[in-house]
Amino acid sequence: MPGSPSPFLESISRHMLAKRYSKRTIDTYLYWIRYFINFHKKRHPTDMGGAEVEQFLNFLAVDRKVSAATQGLALNALAFLYNRFLEKPMGNVGNFRRSSIQAKLPVVLTRSEVHRLLGELSGTPLLIASLLYGSGLRRIEVARLRVRDLDFDQLQLRIWFGKGFKHRITTLAPELVPTLQRHVLKVARLLEEDRTNPDYRGVWVPEAFARKYPAASQSLQWHYVFPSSVLSHEPGTANLRRHHVDESGLNKFIRRAAAQAGLSKEVTCHTLRHSFATHLLESGADIRTVQEQLGHQDVKTTEIYTHVLKRGARGVRSPLSDLGR
Repeated sequence: MPGSPSPFLESISRHMLAKRYSKRTIDTYLYWIRYFINFHKKRHPTDMGGAEVEQFLNFLAVDRKVSAATQGLALNALAFLYNRFLEKPMGNVGNFRRSSIQAKLPVVLTRSEVHRLLGELSGTPLLIASLLYGSGLRRIEVARLRVRDLDFDQLQLRIWFGKGFKHRITTLAPELVPTLQRHVLKVARLLEEDRTNPDYRGVWVPEAFARKYPAASQSLQWHYVFPSSVLSHEPGTANLRRHHVDESGLNKFIRRAAAQAGLSKEVTCHTLRHSFATHLLESGADIRTVQEQLGHQDVKTTEIYTHVLKRGARGVRSPLSDLGR
């Protein structure tokens, strides 16, 4: 929605920053909260409640015809507004009309297409794309990986505070271990260089952990696997730190590689995650295992990939194949 942020929305943004929400989540929640307020002719949320939330959700389903996932995202934003920020019960919202618009089937690459895509990449972009596909990571998850999350002995990655603030363990392809180990050495050299800067305050670590282990912010284990190319100040503070790579830039090199590989499909970072899940199921993996690897709360979310596998010749024999018999 157009217009400069109001003081109210700015206060929500500062609150979310203090709670370490990602920029993407902050922007998304502010969009829906602003939309909700404008829908109700700029009434303040403290003067509204469950009835107004239901009206808004009905509007999204009936008039905007949004998908169930989008409607759910709007509800999550408003639940945060009332329960976490205003600390005021939102009230009963169980009677709103659920959106019947289903999400589109995910775009999935064949193994050959993945091979062609990766063949157009090198260096750090290739390593990032290989983790997106090889471990089924979300874009923000690969950006937030820390050195301590790499478990070379057990061939696994530890994902902290994924979607829904859930932790999980996912697989690490053994083929990536030597490359990752060499990459970590580069990160270590970058850290040594940063330590020579008297203003450097290390990497951000959770506040409770930082109080208990003051040296953690300067340790290699807590630094990001894919650090930003520049130092920057932590939002709201004067602390000079090295953040992780900007997640918004990852799709750019993925799309560029897809074009260079001659792929006609719309390819993003999430396409590699979709392909990871589909190829696991193709190889005979149990759907519950795939659910755990992806970090889905509900197996129904994972079942979308079984629909992908049933498309065309994978699930149904074409009658054309029987002509002439």
